[in-house]
Amino acid sequence: MPTTSFSALTAFSTNRQISDVVNNVMRGKTNNTGEVTITNSATSTVVADYNVGPESVIIFMPTTAAAATELASGSMYVSARSQNSFTITHTNAATTRTFSYAVIG
Repeated sequence: MPTTSFSALTAFSTNRQISDVVNNVMRGKTNNTGEVTITNSATSTVVADYNVGPESVIIFMPTTAAAATELASGSMYVSARSQNSFTITHTNAATTRTFSYAVIG
């Protein structure tokens, strides 16, 4: 699920709103992050995120011990990217594996 807690600009944004958004971007506050829990008893998980496109790069940060083990094993990877979603291929396990992620591009 993507995180969208920062302001966006419109064609009608004021100079103050533009300044706030630019300053937040300079501080690393952007709307390109989310969190996903890998589907248990399955070998793939589809994530819907409107920031994703066919050429996006998705970077993962494990937030549970089981997620760290999954990532370190080398068996988890992004197997497909399309407009507004990506697919993670992973091992079939019964543990809760939660990741934060960032989408670039």
